[in-house]
Amino acid sequence: MRGRRAGRAYIGSFTAAGGRGLIAAAHDQDTGALTELSAADDIADPSYLALSPDSTVLYAVSETADGSVAAFQVSGTRPELMGPPVPVKGDGPTHLAVHAGHVLTANYGSGSVTAVPVKADGALAAAPSSLLRHEGSGPHPQRQQAPHAHQVVPDPTGRWAVSVDLGTDSVRICSLDGDGELNIRREVALRPGSGPRHLAFHPGADLVYVLNELAPTVTACRWDAAEGLLQPLGETHVLPGAPDGDAYPSEIVVAADGRFAWTATRGEDVISVFALDGTGERPRLLTTVPCGGHWPRDLALDPSGRYLYAANERSGDVTWFRLDPETGLPRRAGSIEAPAASCVVFG
Repeated sequence: MRGRRAGRAYIGSFTAAGGRGLIAAAHDQDTGALTELSAADDIADPSYLALSPDSTVLYAVSETADGSVAAFQVSGTRPELMGPPVPVKGDGPTHLAVHAGHVLTANYGSGSVTAVPVKADGALAAAPSSLLRHEGSGPHPQRQQAPHAHQVVPDPTGRWAVSVDLGTDSVRICSLDGDGELNIRREVALRPGSGPRHLAFHPGADLVYVLNELAPTVTACRWDAAEGLLQPLGETHVLPGAPDGDAYPSEIVVAADGRFAWTATRGEDVISVFALDGTGERPRLLTTVPCGGHWPRDLALDPSGRYLYAANERSGDVTWFRLDPETGLPRRAGSIEAPAASCVVFG
């Protein structure tokens, strides 16, 4: 692969809702501003994105009923498709991650995780090496009748792949074995009906924060990387009181210094700010601020950690905030039009 590029951001979107596909943007690292460079609509509904370790290849899910994943070369100003999209043998892939020479997708509709090998040039193999099906259900009559894998991420050691399932109220710790086969090593139950959606690892402690979409809360967990063990410690509400209407948390990010965490909640359309104490075991809700738009589907920190970005799906924009280093409070600094925005990543 070619050398690393700096000063770029990539925005995913839902083309079925008017999105322009993948948007490549210049990223001003001093002001946080994004400026659109190009858009590529080669695949339908590229709702979630991930970059190769050297940031020269961009991977995108196609969140459709016959879901797929695609690789894009991003050495130029426009993402260029590297071969045909690869079917993931799952319905509605909603998240992906690069792990141990593979791209993993979490397939929400079918409740499964797929592993697709990555070739030497960053392109994808023609077919998955493994499909891991989740099993189970939860008490919510509409949202938890079946498994719904919503996220899959590697742990910081690179030893484990961790999948979050909204439908079964559980987190699965998986291994990706030498033949590219995914295997469940442990399944950890969370509170019934909480609906876990995404998680984030604490950068300096053996902790994981699981964001629950149906609760809406954050569950702090102890993480044992040696054994692949996750131990729930307690829940914290992401809102200061009962929501005025629908409230669906979407994403959680943690500061690189481990002092703060932020969550986004759709419906309430706010970003919640949490202080993390010395142990990090009890996130403390400090306040909430408006997300700058409507229906914040994703949050992301830029590489400097000074700016926070909200992909506001229904208002069609990405809004960025300058973070106060002492208080963690976000202050709105600007926005860019991005119809049906769903994800932001930085390269």
